[in-house]
Amino acid sequence: MNSEMKSTQNNPLLGDFHTPHEAAPFDKIKNKDFMPAFAEAIKAGEAEVKAIVGNKSMPTFENTIEALEKTGRILARTSGIFFNLLSSETNDELQKIAQDVSPMLTKFQNDISLNTPLFEKVKAVYAQRKKLNLSVEQQTLLENTYLEFVRSGANLSNDDKAKFRKISTELSKLSLTFSENVLKETNSYELHITDKLKLSGLPESILEAAAGKAKSKNKEGWIFDITMPSYLPFLKYADNRELRKEMYLAYSSKAFKGNEYDNRENVKRIVDLRLKKARLLGYKNYADYVLERQMASTVENVYKLLDDLYNASFAVARKEKAEVENFAKKSGFDGEIMPWDWSYFSEKVKVEKFDLNDEMLKPYFELNRVVEGIFGLATQLYGITFQPNKNIPVYNSEVTAYEVFDKDGKFMSLLYTDFYPRSGKQGGAWMNDFKSQWKEKGVDSRPHITIVMNFTRPTETKPALLTFNEVETFLHEFGHALHGMLANSTYASVSGTNVFRDFVELPSQIMENWAVEKDFLDRFAVHYKTGEKIPSELVRKIVDSKNFLAGYLSVRQLSFGYLDMAWHTLEKPFNGDVKAFEEDAWRKTKLFPAINKTCMSTQFGHLFAGGYAAGYYGYKWAEVLDADAFSVFNEKGIFSKEVAASFRTNILEKGGTEHPMVLYKRFRGKEPSVDALLKRSGLKQ
Repeated sequence: MNSEMKSTQNNPLLGDFHTPHEAAPFDKIKNKDFMPAFAEAIKAGEAEVKAIVGNKSMPTFENTIEALEKTGRILARTSGIFFNLLSSETNDELQKIAQDVSPMLTKFQNDISLNTPLFEKVKAVYAQRKKLNLSVEQQTLLENTYLEFVRSGANLSNDDKAKFRKISTELSKLSLTFSENVLKETNSYELHITDKLKLSGLPESILEAAAGKAKSKNKEGWIFDITMPSYLPFLKYADNRELRKEMYLAYSSKAFKGNEYDNRENVKRIVDLRLKKARLLGYKNYADYVLERQMASTVENVYKLLDDLYNASFAVARKEKAEVENFAKKSGFDGEIMPWDWSYFSEKVKVEKFDLNDEMLKPYFELNRVVEGIFGLATQLYGITFQPNKNIPVYNSEVTAYEVFDKDGKFMSLLYTDFYPRSGKQGGAWMNDFKSQWKEKGVDSRPHITIVMNFTRPTETKPALLTFNEVETFLHEFGHALHGMLANSTYASVSGTNVFRDFVELPSQIMENWAVEKDFLDRFAVHYKTGEKIPSELVRKIVDSKNFLAGYLSVRQLSFGYLDMAWHTLEKPFNGDVKAFEEDAWRKTKLFPAINKTCMSTQFGHLFAGGYAAGYYGYKWAEVLDADAFSVFNEKGIFSKEVAASFRTNILEKGGTEHPMVLYKRFRGKEPSVDALLKRSGLKQ
């Protein structure tokens, strides 16, 4: 660390972190510390780049590619802390800082990728690549570095470089604005009810949570909002159709109301800027640009996957819809099933067919026991253990920090868990890192991983009891966490989850397979009051019902993939109506009439504020991979240490050090096929 950095002693983000494992000192960090820290960290990174360019020696892998890999570590650390807080614990001040710092970070990245003398050095090393006797990981790093320069405009003319800078700066700000608008829309809605008669059908546990929310706001009665633990049960159980409709419209019209938070213009602008960027770099459309560095590789391959799964799913989805409609009619419902009726009536069909609902299962999924069960699964498979450490600072009192150790006692990672919704937290669930893993001078610098959820809170009379879907979500995000925690690479940029976007969901989705395994559930799923193990009968019902609505759920996910590809295969600037375009894009997947007041695109954070643009199909692609991969566990035993060791060695530890298909085939022995997924989903006998 240079002397200028050391002199900024009052800023807890700068200098060494005197905490266990150099964890982020959240107890000392204030909002005001971020801008000076970013400024200093960027200055340090610029000096590191200048030193590489100014090196008079002939360019080598070590003095150019490795040196570049190591630049900006203080900036990466500061960014890791800041942007995680922006998602998990945001406020107006942090959002303002994000808008100010975003162009600074984009400029720093552009100053590297558009630096002609630096690119000349990278090109010189790349030209010698076959003679350099590099390891596989070094070869990957060299190729990634070279392609990152090319794909970030290094070969452009000076005029086009200026255009590229302008585009990338605007895009980074627009994605922040998009995300902020969705969060503000989510936080601005509440359904306040004082007449309990309007809430018939809702289970007591849901009413208790809603009463607790009202009490926390000094109001009488019950408050529901459009965060998942409140919204989903309301649509599933509330008998009052008008209120279900109100909730549905509130949720599905986020950032689509013509107010200050409307995202329609942001969607148009983001799509147009992405197209301009792709065209500038010589691609026909943005999807071609993205897919060049994905397993799918071409637009045609993505559409083939989507179409193959659509052809296997849509007729099944139509049958499922007809079954629910028939049930509704027999129940006395007179009218057309609308989206706000679907969860309500399909849940009743599920109960009739399988005698199973969330309220029957929740008593067996007390959050602390679920944590023990999922951590225990990781111990069984990979030998790792988890130790809470209260000396590690956290950013909110609800967050728990764990030290993770390997079977030989070696420290592997920090893991932060953050389970409940808050007004400062984005919706959904995700994994990220505060610090990635790398090796240098014989030291293995271990990662700091976080998993963030929006689970059902405890109430005054009950602990946090999860729905089965929440248990699956936990397993999913924990799979991403394993990918990060078990990372074993030399270079941070290819470590952990730094893999092709359509490969990153394999480690997460494979974990969901254990959720329906009785031998796994028996280890932790006990009734929170009686201590009784989850009955075999209930587990059988879970297994029997796991493919309920498989066709509908497949088509729903495919509709998002088609929408994504429609936006990102555009070859002309978009001047149309966002809603009309959306309806056209997923017309063949539609099972319900279009609702004029709703729009998915304006709240589709994965596409317009996350990293899944032209990549949402990756969830379905990863389902193909995870079903195929889990079939090996099914063959050898779901707790097979042999299979787990192979999955750890060939997939989890390797990160992005080699092409994912090479890694997958090393684990599986062959390329994946869709058969295992279609069989698992009941879409193929």
